[in-house]
Amino acid sequence: MRLQKISDELSDQVDALEFRPPVTWVYNPLSYARALHHAYLDLAQPNADALLLGMNPGPWGMAQTGVPFGEVAAVRNWLKIRGQVIAPLEQHQKRPILGLDCSRSEVSGRRLWAWAEQRYRTPKKFFKQFFVYNFCPLAFLEETGRNRTPDKLPIEEKQLLFDVCDEALRRFVTELKPKRVIGIGRFAEQRAKIALAGMNVPTATILHPSPASPAANRGWQPQIEKQLAELGLPCPTN
Repeated sequence: MRLQKISDELSDQVDALEFRPPVTWVYNPLSYARALHHAYLDLAQPNADALLLGMNPGPWGMAQTGVPFGEVAAVRNWLKIRGQVIAPLEQHQKRPILGLDCSRSEVSGRRLWAWAEQRYRTPKKFFKQFFVYNFCPLAFLEETGRNRTPDKLPIEEKQLLFDVCDEALRRFVTELKPKRVIGIGRFAEQRAKIALAGMNVPTATILHPSPASPAANRGWQPQIEKQLAELGLPCPTN
């Protein structure tokens, strides 16, 4: 499938990049969790109403499962994705890669996929309307194990990384043909606007489900459902 080819080539490109302190560990789940990531890409349906675009993997989500916002329980029990995760030889002791055996839960992913399950019931119905994708496939950790988001990288590192991620996003959108791209948070929306300039693909944004967001902690689901409805994408009622 062409989405898998795009993903594998992006994986090779980002593996060739170098990052300096304060980043001391870089995880690439497109590589070590490739089997799960490929299985996730198989769920994509062309001509969906929207591509929901996130920033990059969280340490307890996609970094474990290869699935964007990939909270382990949701990946295992709702998406029913299985596959081998070959943990990288070098890992931060506070952020081990355990794949589907990881017992930690990523709040952002739990919120997103719980909403998808509640409103759409089955993955097939959800993916007919949406597909979730991350702009950057890498997770960055500092010496302490603290997560460092790609927007905080030095300019020269960021530019090299964003160039290859922009190109992968363009190829992904060309292949999948979503009617629009919706950033999950402002960063993702901004990157979509830049990467897709001239492609006549509308962009928008919804609130990010991160627990670091006070707004998201005041009821993420009703807020994003209101935002989606304003974009002409009302959620099904149960």
